[in-house]
Formats: sequence, structure tokens, C-alpha cells
Amino acid sequence: MTVTGIDFVALQVRDLEAAAVFYEQRLGLRRSPAGPPHAVVFDTEPIPFAVREPLPGVELPDRPGTGVALWLKADDAQRLHDELGAAGVPIVAPPVDGPFGRTFSFADPEGYVVTVHDR
Repeated sequence: MTVTGIDFVALQVRDLEAAAVFYEQRLGLRRSPAGPPHAVVFDTEPIPFAVREPLPGVELPDRPGTGVALWLKADDAQRLHDELGAAGVPIVAPPVDGPFGRTFSFADPEGYVVTVHDR
């Protein structure tokens, strides 16, 4: 048996509704109509993305996701950067142009660092 690739990505969060609202309002993601009661799944392609309550026995540290690189694709990274900055979202790395287009990183309300690119 062989693993064929990533099929689903979920971040474990302390406050499920606050995290879901952040990703809806700040990144424009739309909730999927289907999903388990302990998670909010978004309509993202090609891989579904969700925020979920922590698994049993998981204690989230002050800065969850340390060592994990989560990248999201946007239509216009610079515009999203400007909107997030204006809304007071912490920008961890300012926009730069590179092999993945315009790229920047921000911290979500749970402390996860997320990188956005537009290529």
C-alpha cells in the first residue's frame, strides 16, 4: 500500500467559530455545506481545508504549527496582504516577488503562520 498525496488539510484550533470566521471574513473562504460537528470545512480546491477542534489528548501550544509550512494560493496576494494589514492581522513576512509570484506570510488568530502566493 502506498500513500498517493495530500488529500485534506486541517488546523486544530482552540476557538472553532472564531477561526472559521477569520478564514471566511479575511480570506474569503466559503464554508462547505457538509462537515462534521467538530470542524468547519471550506470549499477549497484542489485540496479541502478545514479548522477543527483539537483531537482528544492534544494540548495546543501558544504558537501552534511551529515547523509546519502552510501555503494558500490567492488571486492577488498583494491586495490580500493590504487588506489583512489594514485589518490589523499580523504580517510575519512582507510581500516579495519570487518563483511562486507575490508571496507574504501572516499569523492567524491561533498563531499559525500562513504563507500566501499568487502564482
